[in-house]
Amino acid sequence: MYRLVFQPLLFLLSPEKAHAVALALLELLLHIPGAESLLRRSLNRSSPLTVAGIRFPNPVGIAAGFDKNGKHIRALAALGFGFIEVGTVTPRPQAGNPRPRLFRLPADRALINRMGFNNDGLEALIRQLQRPRPAGIVIGGNIGKNKDTPNEQAADDYIACFEALFSWVDYFAVNVSSPNTPNLRALQDREPLTRLLAELQQRNDNQANPKPIFLKIAPDLTDAQLDDIVAIVRETRIAGIIAANTTISRTGLKTPAETTERIGAGGLSGYPVRERSTQIVRYLRAQLPPPFAIIGVGGIDGPESAREKIEAGADLVQVYTGFVYAGPTLAADIVAKLK
Repeated sequence: MYRLVFQPLLFLLSPEKAHAVALALLELLLHIPGAESLLRRSLNRSSPLTVAGIRFPNPVGIAAGFDKNGKHIRALAALGFGFIEVGTVTPRPQAGNPRPRLFRLPADRALINRMGFNNDGLEALIRQLQRPRPAGIVIGGNIGKNKDTPNEQAADDYIACFEALFSWVDYFAVNVSSPNTPNLRALQDREPLTRLLAELQQRNDNQANPKPIFLKIAPDLTDAQLDDIVAIVRETRIAGIIAANTTISRTGLKTPAETTERIGAGGLSGYPVRERSTQIVRYLRAQLPPPFAIIGVGGIDGPESAREKIEAGADLVQVYTGFVYAGPTLAADIVAKLK
């Protein structure tokens, strides 16, 4: 039904407008008496597991960027997601990059985005997280820096987000891998990344009940850079890695090169990232055995691609672009087949 009716209608709109309309319709549906409980009975699949000390109701989450400001937690939980990663949030609100900044590549079941950490800021996100949440749902906080914060002061932004969100999220994702904030990926270099993660983990250890900290990495890292990431994770003792963010590569696309050139800069997500992100998960798992945790993301659009990530070594998986193309039953379909 989604692919035959709703997707073609939504795809008549710009991607960013379609995203807003789809979420608004979902929120409207939840206000119909009995609709939320019906969705839960139909789409919520219990397959509990414990990862990094957290009990997840199932292994399928929605990746950061889909619900940047934490406004749709109830709705996404009703669709069967076991965990929801809000953000990326920055200390101060920012508008992000000029529009258009989100583009579909239907031939590749992919998206290109250069959103630029558009979000309502830390205070607005906390107000949303203070609202009652569905029982059992796990919330992650994906944290970043403001565009106008120089890299030399980036740690201040991450620390501000960490400390303000600590009481309201179950785990943290440190985003230094978006290609859409100038020079952000330079923070993946060994020295600045070690300093940043060590500082965050020290503050985490000072808490009565520390929370898992994950590092979200780019799929464009070389094996040597991945080796550095492994060493940093071991040294700083964070919980694990989210692999991987969007890619700046345009290799192997079915979409004509002139189309992608016209679109311009941005991170590519969806099916074209599937193979590389799985390779990274497998590479990392070989060097980071449990209890280090790995969340696999990239090109997951159904049970087969989710199982691929888990067999490569991922403990949990996240979807985003696959959700746009496969529709609202994706999480339930994956959990049902994985069981």
